[in-house]
Amino acid sequence: MLAVALFFIACAAYWWWRHKNVKATEPPDLPGGWPIVGHLPRLLTDSCTLWNLLSNDVHQEISGLGGVARVTIGPRTVYLITDPEDSLTVAASCMEKDPYYNFAKPWLGHGLVTAKYEIWKNHRKLLNPAFSQILLDTFMGVFNSQSRKLVNYLENEGEKCYFDHSIHIRHNALETICMTALGVDFTDSNLNSKYVQALELVLKTLIERFLKFWLHSNKTFAWSNLKKKQDSCLSILHNVSNTVLQKRKFQINQNMNADKKGIPGTKFKPFIDLLLELSYKKEVFSDKEIRDHVDTILVAGHDTTANVLTFTMTLLGSYPEVQEKVFAEIQEVLGGNRDVKKEHLTRLVYLEAVLKESMRFFTIVPVIARRLKEDIKLKNCTLSANMTCITFLFGIHKHPIWGEDVNEFKPERWLAPDCPKAFAAFGLGKRNCIGKTYAMMSMKTTLAHVVRRFRIKADHTKMRVQAGAMLKAVAGHHVSIEKRT
Repeated sequence: MLAVALFFIACAAYWWWRHKNVKATEPPDLPGGWPIVGHLPRLLTDSCTLWNLLSNDVHQEISGLGGVARVTIGPRTVYLITDPEDSLTVAASCMEKDPYYNFAKPWLGHGLVTAKYEIWKNHRKLLNPAFSQILLDTFMGVFNSQSRKLVNYLENEGEKCYFDHSIHIRHNALETICMTALGVDFTDSNLNSKYVQALELVLKTLIERFLKFWLHSNKTFAWSNLKKKQDSCLSILHNVSNTVLQKRKFQINQNMNADKKGIPGTKFKPFIDLLLELSYKKEVFSDKEIRDHVDTILVAGHDTTANVLTFTMTLLGSYPEVQEKVFAEIQEVLGGNRDVKKEHLTRLVYLEAVLKESMRFFTIVPVIARRLKEDIKLKNCTLSANMTCITFLFGIHKHPIWGEDVNEFKPERWLAPDCPKAFAAFGLGKRNCIGKTYAMMSMKTTLAHVVRRFRIKADHTKMRVQAGAMLKAVAGHHVSIEKRT
């Protein structure tokens, strides 16, 4: 009992000292903090309730404080930002990811999402050619064939009442990233399903660990049941990435011509080939670093696009007038049943507006966290060095600069000349998503095929969404389809 009492006394003393030494230039505290544990009690809830809390109450409270606030989670104090201008200031001033991202390093190692700035800077420069427009254009054949495959899967569902379209989209997106960026025809449905299930679980463990501050230390986490659960998931995820990597290495070792390393019928050099080439010829990447990048591209390259497509199809089903405008544009640009060509993509203007509005409405990566290396002067306050700054990307997308109709789904806003530039769906600043062009090309091609074949019905107002490393619909997002004549 004495030890427990001393612990709480020490915590109370530390809490008092931290608050006593707050600088006058610091942002204001978010209301509702408790002594010692801070705002943690508000966050310890299920993932769906947590999302409703963050996207409504907390977002509004921060906005009322000028777009920046201080929050305490146990012994740690972090800054929360929703203001677009201040968010860009932080993103431009600090490239270092916060130590919170270390929670994912047993899985993603030093991939682009989790790497320290110096490693990221070097690797990003080396990997940029793998996402050049010239190379991405060669993926159009796979994008079209995979889109037609998805259409067939959806058609097999028949015109029944409602079904979960996200399952088909997720598996299809995983196959697509393997066939394009990784150069492997990965159609093992059993391993595919195991990967998707393990991914869902490991993302939940990362959020659970973040909320339980006593598990932030690797020493306490090592003895937890959460660590055992995470290890079980990682064995599956790493098995898939190792399978893909070894399969690709085997193909290359068969002395295949460099221009014919890809899947039959394609003419491109996959992302993974660039990694292996740099490793073999220049000894740039170790085997561990190659797998880190493969693990990162697997999750970032399929899960984000799958979630965007799931939300977008649900929104199209909820707004039939928007859906018919998309269909009319597709008919005008493509006509008939032709494949989507690279020159068609730039003409699918309204479809792109729908995708951007969907990503504004449901921000797939809702937050990013940076570690401040120096004091950062914002419009109305100063952030102190060596602190964590969490930017609410979804808050940027719901800022008043979007107008009074900010909470409405309105693709036309993207066609207006005065459309705000505060679009953060692919991150902010230089450390943004390397695959944003790949994602837009893939998603536009997929939706062109789906909307051309089906009339979608849904009701997004019934959706339940959960907070996590990525935003996901967990209920109420099911759709029904009717084949167009």
